[in-house]
Amino acid sequence: MPELPEVRTVATILKKELLNKKIMDIKVIYPKIISKDSLNINLLINKKLKDIKTNGKYILFDYDNYILISHLRMEGKYFIKDKAKPIEKHEHIIFIFDDNTSLRYHDTRKFGRVELIKKEELSKNKSISKLALEPFDIDINNLYQKIIKKKAPIKTILLDQTIISGLGNIYANEVLYDSEINPFKLGKDITLNEVKKIVDSAIKILNLAISNNGTTIRTYTATLGVAGNYQNFLKVHMKSGEKCPKCQNDIMKVKLNGRSTYYCKYCQK
Repeated sequence: MPELPEVRTVATILKKELLNKKIMDIKVIYPKIISKDSLNINLLINKKLKDIKTNGKYILFDYDNYILISHLRMEGKYFIKDKAKPIEKHEHIIFIFDDNTSLRYHDTRKFGRVELIKKEELSKNKSISKLALEPFDIDINNLYQKIIKKKAPIKTILLDQTIISGLGNIYANEVLYDSEINPFKLGKDITLNEVKKIVDSAIKILNLAISNNGTTIRTYTATLGVAGNYQNFLKVHMKSGEKCPKCQNDIMKVKLNGRSTYYCKYCQK
């Protein structure tokens, strides 16, 4: 699943290519990609793209009085093609622009969703309004107060987008390794100093991942053939049986609430 660095990379590339283009037509091949709460997506016809921003794992396309909210989920991708190119399998929504290019939403598993809302409704949107702040903006003391109320493992807590926004399985594994915290440690037992370590590690790791266009594992590409490079910096994720960079003991792989969790039991006691 694309996490904060991957989503920011996608948004940055699309913004460079699409800003100020006008939508002339929209083809919806698989309507279920559009949220049931969405306004009619055809309201975007004759609208120009003013900006693209992100919030956690969400991409926000700004069209004057409207915002198109996009969540890529597991396999969602955007591609820019000439409008005359044949529609390929798994291309579910196609936005056609005034310069004869098209933006195509591609999703092999069809888990992604888009939702059109009025701009003034953004802060009230049921998905966006629940999001916590990203690590770059979060207050450590407020985060600590949220975490110590939880009896869940800290790894599970870091995946909760209402607690801290933008971390998924890859970066939660890496952040806990970097901050030397056991993923099974319960939130109620986490110290304020450990929360500070988590935030510091998250900022450091996310910034490096953003500068490397995110992490390419399996099928992630940003768009236009751009793949991430942060997989070359991973310390524990997908490293089961390899040696810990710090202590040279084997990295462990376990399931924690259904998610693959990689850690060093010696460095993360």
